[in-house]
Amino acid sequence: MQKIKTHSASAKRFSLTKSGKVKMNHAQHRHKLGIKTAKRKRNLRSRAYMSEAMAPAYKTLIQKF
Repeated sequence: MQKIKTHSASAKRFSLTKSGKVKMNHAQHRHKLGIKTAKRKRNLRSRAYMSEAMAPAYKTLIQKF
């Protein structure tokens, strides 16, 4: 049986923590920043963790072999 290849685009955007959570950046922090409030931009700067429901699908994409 063949190995599953790492999905390169996903590997660049998501990473795994030691506890197994999927770490990611917030979206909506590139364009049209003049419209957004300072509080919203500040909160978008921080890292986020993927929901428990979506995490297993992305773990299979970014696992290293």
